[in-house]
Amino acid sequence: MSNIRKHVDGKLFFDFNYQGIRCREYTRLVDNSKNRKIMQTALEKIEAEITLGVFSYEATFPNSKRLQQFKEKNITTSPYNSQIKESLPDFKTFSLQWFKEQEVLWKNSYREKLDNILHYHLLPVFGTKPIHQIQKTDLLDFRVKLSNHKKKNNDGLSASRINQIMILMKQIIDEAAERYSFITPYQGIKPLKIPRNKIEPFSIEEVNAFLSNVDPFWKNYFLVRFFTGMRTSEIDGLKWEYVDFDRREIIVHEALVYGEVTTPKTIESQRVIQMSNLVYNALLSHRNTTDDEQAYVFTSPQGELVRYNNLNNRTWYPTLKKCGLKRRRPYQTRHTAATLWLASGENPEWIAKQMGHANTKMLFTIYSRYVPNLTRKDGSAFENMMGNLIQVQ
Repeated sequence: MSNIRKHVDGKLFFDFNYQGIRCREYTRLVDNSKNRKIMQTALEKIEAEITLGVFSYEATFPNSKRLQQFKEKNITTSPYNSQIKESLPDFKTFSLQWFKEQEVLWKNSYREKLDNILHYHLLPVFGTKPIHQIQKTDLLDFRVKLSNHKKKNNDGLSASRINQIMILMKQIIDEAAERYSFITPYQGIKPLKIPRNKIEPFSIEEVNAFLSNVDPFWKNYFLVRFFTGMRTSEIDGLKWEYVDFDRREIIVHEALVYGEVTTPKTIESQRVIQMSNLVYNALLSHRNTTDDEQAYVFTSPQGELVRYNNLNNRTWYPTLKKCGLKRRRPYQTRHTAATLWLASGENPEWIAKQMGHANTKMLFTIYSRYVPNLTRKDGSAFENMMGNLIQVQ
């Protein structure tokens, strides 16, 4: 009688009869209800194919040691192998169908990201290969090649990028395995370890230097970035309707990604930021210089939406060079806000809300060395430090 059993190591295996021989085929699946359900579906398919006389042992268990035994006994292992192969799609056919089914759940920016991974990395390697014939060794070999991949600037792919590529591959393979009742080869493949993000916040003196030398048109823009911790997409998508001068609050409700208005990165990112006096005065001054009909707080000198690549290349990096400051990504303005709040002694829970974090864990994990003895004066310690140090207004 066919069954799903558990080995002494806790892993599940198939136990069934084929051609009068008792067969045990072991897997890497641990014993839980989800894996038992997957294997039971596969076992039912095996039993049905054996009954119909179309079961392919070689196609179902291509790495089985049992294959050699069948060959020695002159028992065919693939009576209708060509028929079975024709019934299953290749990787390209299935992945494109899966992508079409899933994209309704994704933001456009995320869809474009996955589309790039699929067409640039996955399809060129696996496109024509029958999806059920992709083995674990194929996946591991693919990851090695990704690790050795060099871009035009001779930099390799980061561990984070490789994991993103492999995660998409796993999602496609796992879904195909469930639909077509074969064992997914993506078992026991762990993601690469990702080094902790490099934090290079600006000191208050460096902030002063930057704001004193940046193009005056963009001074308020960067000041708000430095002292609110807003992400690029959040400040580029900020509209005047979400700036409440009476309550001294910035409401993060929308984001601008590749010129498209979308929701912020996470649920927690939809938040209310309290304006310090510095930010309040900067925004009030900026409001007086903009057209009343202008929806967005910050635009280009031509009144168009901010294009962050242009801004980075024409303003951000040249200003760093002009000031003799270390070259850093604009995202460090967000880290700067967090570290200045921590250094001034603000309550971590208040800071987490300002940053749009779900809790304080990230603050202590990433910014731990910037945490002094804490006060419990939300916002006030930061105001005191700014009043003593900042000289840009």
